Amino acid sequence: KSACLWRFELELQHSLLCPVPVAEFSQTCKDLVTATRDRKLNTFIQVSVVHPAEHVLTRYSSTEIVEGTRDPLFLTGVTFPPEYPIYEETKIKLTVYDVKDKSQDTVSILRSFLGCTTFTVGDLVKSKEQQLTLTLRTSDGGKTVGTIEVNLVKMGELEDGEPCHITTDSQDQKCALVRECTASEGISGKDNLPSLNAGDVKNPICKLYRFPTSDNKWMRIREQMAETILSFHVPKELINLHIKEDMRRNQELKDLGELAPHWDNMRKSVIAHCDQMLSVYQDTLAELGKHTGSSFKSSCSKGEKTLEFIPINLHLQRMHVHSPRLKDALYDVITVGAPAAHFQGFKNGGLRKLLSKFEAERRNTGYQCIYYSPENTAKAKEVLSNINHLQPLISSHADLLLNSASQHSPDSLKNSLKMLSEKTELFVHAFKDQLVRSALLALYTARPGCVLKKPAVPRNSAEEGDDLKHQDHPSQVKRQDSIPHHSEYDEEEWDRVWANVGKSLNCVIAMVDKLLEKDDSGNVKDGEIDPSAADCKHAGSDWYEQLYPLVITLKDCMGEVVTRAKQSMAFVLLQELACGLPQCLMLTLRRDIVFSQALAGLVCGFIIKLHTGLHDQGFLQQLHTVGLLVQYEGLLSTYSEEAGMLEDMAVGISDLQKVMFKVVEAKSEDFLPIITGRREHYVIEVQLPAKMFELLPQEIKEGKLLRMYPVLFNVGINEQQTLAERFGDTTLQENINQENLELLKEYYNLFTEKMPPDCLPHFQEQNDLKGLLENLHQNIQAKKRKNVEIMWLAATICRKLNGVRFTCCKSAKDRTSMSVTLEQCSILRDEHQLHKDFFIRALDCMRSRQTQGALNDSDDPETGCLTDNKPTSRHFYPVALLLVSSHLLVVWLILSLALLLAKYQ
Repeated sequence: KSACLWRFELELQHSLLCPVPVAEFSQTCKDLVTATRDRKLNTFIQVSVVHPAEHVLTRYSSTEIVEGTRDPLFLTGVTFPPEYPIYEETKIKLTVYDVKDKSQDTVSILRSFLGCTTFTVGDLVKSKEQQLTLTLRTSDGGKTVGTIEVNLVKMGELEDGEPCHITTDSQDQKCALVRECTASEGISGKDNLPSLNAGDVKNPICKLYRFPTSDNKWMRIREQMAETILSFHVPKELINLHIKEDMRRNQELKDLGELAPHWDNMRKSVIAHCDQMLSVYQDTLAELGKHTGSSFKSSCSKGEKTLEFIPINLHLQRMHVHSPRLKDALYDVITVGAPAAHFQGFKNGGLRKLLSKFEAERRNTGYQCIYYSPENTAKAKEVLSNINHLQPLISSHADLLLNSASQHSPDSLKNSLKMLSEKTELFVHAFKDQLVRSALLALYTARPGCVLKKPAVPRNSAEEGDDLKHQDHPSQVKRQDSIPHHSEYDEEEWDRVWANVGKSLNCVIAMVDKLLEKDDSGNVKDGEIDPSAADCKHAGSDWYEQLYPLVITLKDCMGEVVTRAKQSMAFVLLQELACGLPQCLMLTLRRDIVFSQALAGLVCGFIIKLHTGLHDQGFLQQLHTVGLLVQYEGLLSTYSEEAGMLEDMAVGISDLQKVMFKVVEAKSEDFLPIITGRREHYVIEVQLPAKMFELLPQEIKEGKLLRMYPVLFNVGINEQQTLAERFGDTTLQENINQENLELLKEYYNLFTEKMPPDCLPHFQEQNDLKGLLENLHQNIQAKKRKNVEIMWLAATICRKLNGVRFTCCKSAKDRTSMSVTLEQCSILRDEHQLHKDFFIRALDCMRSRQTQGALNDSDDPETGCLTDNKPTSRHFYPVALLLVSSHLLVVWLILSLALLLAKYQ
């Protein structure tokens, strides 16, 4: 490329959500000539490119249709993205058409050729004012039919002039909408907006618009959308964690030791089913590892088994608004298909219904297994997780303590003892739970040769005792008999075992205090005389010898506690699995699938918000003090399969409450997030470059975990919701909205309690938020059909509380795009003074699909009147109608025979 074009490209490159296009230009026609003097033209411009090496005309894009004028000013321009091969020698051909007839239902149009012109990119770049005025001529190059102005465009420049000449909406194909500009000022420094790391986004699409404000000034809008590699990265990380967790659980079941035949057969059955399910996760991970190509899952792939963990159509969308008098603003939204298990289907409903039904059935399980409530099961998993986390830490700190003793280092010895004491106290505290005691009793009675003498109700929990006390069903009585109390079992033995850990630690502490005290007194007695190296070595050896047996005793006591606690908690998990095979594992798989899709979107949203708010100290304070609000806008109906999708989505979003984020400094060029944890608790480590990391508050830099507050508000808006409201049931939607309103109020109360009043921008006052919440409450209580006011209020509250916005429908296509574009135009109207007469035009411009497949590649641009040659399907309609009824088919056959007979006669 020439030096001139390189300078031009460098000037345009700046940080945004995705790379900025290399070249953009707009077009305006003047004095167009028509065959009939009185006829008003309806024109559009088709843009074609001729590459220097190929000399082949390639159709690139088109503008919108501007109706009723001979001097059309097009809002749609041309953008060449960074990866597009454009050079100074590249030729651009502009062909102007007059639209005779435009179908409102299809993209087919009847058009006639007016004129064309050609220029090179170098001509435009090197022009004095970066503007060309070209003559439009007929196909033979003779007659002049008007002129066309081409203007190089740079986002961020101020533009003078009145917007009165804009007469229609603008539409674009694949790249960008561009506006004319009259200023020659560069954009360096003006448009340097927060961005994601370039490796996180793929295939960016950019559109630009200009719209008039209420005071007749121009505002400029850049709308950007991109895929993200997190669509696949997060699910793969999550599946890998599931595999490790399930393998560890299977091993814990095998380590239960010898069991009575009944329990042993149950264990074998559970392990067999778990191994089978484990292979499903492993196969899925292997298939995802082979995936290449697109960074998102399209809607047509939502039923594919190998991609069921991947979110549908996950995209990042940003609107950047540049106003003449207001500060530039960014509005981000994540668009994604509703998290749901499409491959498994919705014949029996979604997770919300399935989990409730499963839990009710599990309560009625007979004597073959022991019922533990979901809370107790979750507690058992937490205890096992604490064991796996704390045991190696305690062992490591104990070794450090001995190492400090061998080096005769008092300061190091004190620090090592402090860390050992803290971790050991956490370890001991983890087992102060009635569940561990009752599980040990149940496991004891499951051993072979156990003589049952005195049946008693197990002490799972006070709640469980109340449940059993009020049960009259025979199966419940049998289940009580299945956990007897053995007369020879010493219930206090467990207390002594885990108490020995604390006693052993106290012995270590006492010995360290004694050694340090003796060392201090020895130093005072020796005065100024420095001890020799030999004396230090002897003292270190003496310290080590005195501490070593105490540390070994501590490790032994801890090992005994770990063995017993692991076995008892594994026995609880055995009951959970045995009571519901295979439904339990299938529900776990379904929940993992839905959660994986939801988590991928959440990670995207958090990273975008973090990058955007790095310079906002109020937001960063809110992030570590209160947490982040994550608001999902659902557009699913409560009819048929979509009701099941909504149930899946509600559970998946609710499960995001168990996710916490941690921001760390990146140690390499790989900035992808790291996921750790287990199904009940995940930590997402977001990596930032050193310069960005330094901008964070000290609390976040020190590793404070950041809480998430996900809320979902759903309003069905399609024709299926009409059926649900008239003939079906909307209780599901009403319950979800009411439950999440309470969660939103909880977040608001935390926010007002912990944050200073001046943390929000001046126009976002507390009273305003309180009024919006009350209005939202009233709208949720009102029995109004398709009450989209709920959506608007929830979105407004989310933005005012610095939250992350999501918009979801079944596939994140039609309904989602309609909602996002309406929201964007409403923001322009309410926050940026969009001229009221241009609201609909701006909306049509953002929703336009005129150039997305509107023109056929087989059309010759200069053959006069052309029509879309797409085959019509109207001839197939009668056959389809005949298939509806056998009676109609018979009538059709009789009439056909009659016509044939009449013809031959």
